[in-house]
This record gives sequence, structure tokens and C-alpha cells, in this order.
Amino acid sequence: MITYKGLPAPLISDFLSREASRSHYDEGTEFNIAKIDMVANTGTYLDSPFHRYARGKDLAHLDLQTLANVDGVVVRCSDRATGEQVLDRVDVRGKAVLFHTGWDKHWRTETYWNGEHPFLTEGCATQLAKNGATIVGIDSYNIDSIADGKRPAHSILLGHDIPIVEHLCGLGELPDAGFKFFAVPVKVREFGTFPVRAFAIV
Repeated sequence: MITYKGLPAPLISDFLSREASRSHYDEGTEFNIAKIDMVANTGTYLDSPFHRYARGKDLAHLDLQTLANVDGVVVRCSDRATGEQVLDRVDVRGKAVLFHTGWDKHWRTETYWNGEHPFLTEGCATQLAKNGATIVGIDSYNIDSIADGKRPAHSILLGHDIPIVEHLCGLGELPDAGFKFFAVPVKVREFGTFPVRAFAIV
């Protein structure tokens, strides 16, 4: 699976196969120890502040309450550039704010990476930070436009200790509110990004 064009796919293999393990144990006993070599931006993943800022919180220092069992809201987006106006009637304080653009329908096609993906504007990110969102997610390739190297949504959200989840899918199956959101990465120091199994309880 290649999640971000230009980054390598993960390599998954056995470190110790079941067959090889048999020589270590009593007859009839065997184990498998697997190995994975991958970039952190693989699959659905979470960005911590350390991803953007050298002194930002890394994965090990994120507050679990910002990643698990968070009250969620879904914001439905029809424009490619999602501005702050979509938040006018949305209470984001203390919430997981998930932007449903429908871009996940292009997953594993060339369209997914073509640079025309939906994203949040600087104004939208500023509103989320100003109004106290806890975690923000989107079902597209990048929460920012990649037309230039500015990345304002990353800079603003991560600068306010608001983790970002990218490459979500299935947001169309969620209600607009009334669910709990989970996106918990492993706890690694000096690491900014890692895959999560993102899910909601309705």
C-alpha cells in the first residue's frame, strides 16, 4: 500500500517464521514473529505537533484524552477548498472534527494523488484552533493544498497541539454528531507520525 506518492510502500515479512521457530520449542509448539519496514506516513495516520515542529509534542507525549473516546462531529464539504464558513453553526470545542469530502472514493487510483484533493484553508484551520477543536481529520490525501509548500493547516493545528488524522475513509456512514472517535497511535518518543486504526462508536 502506497499512501503518499513518492514514499515507499511498507515491507512486511517474517523475522522468525513458524517453521524456523520449531527448533526453539518443544514438539508441537511454534510461534511467528513478524517484521515491518515502513515510513510513518502509511495508511490512515495521525500527525502529532512534532511532525511539524522540532519542539512540538511527539507521539509519546500526546494526551490520550485527545485521541480516544472523543465526542465527534462530521462536517460535510462540497468545495475543494473548505473555508471557515462551514463551521458557522458547528460547536467544535472539545470535539473530534472530521471533514467528509468523499475523496476516499478515489483511494488506490491516480486521481487520489493528482493534487486536486479537497483541503482546509488557513481560515478554516484558524477557526478550529480558535474555537478549541481537540483533533481534526479529513478523508483526503492531505489536509493542506500541495500547490505550494506553505502548509498552513498543518502549521496552525499542530501549532495549537491539535493532532491531525489524514486518509480517513467511511465518514459518509457516520451521523453528523453523537458518536465517539478513536485514533490512537503507538507511544514513540521523537516520532511525529504513525498509522492508526481510526474508528467511531455510534
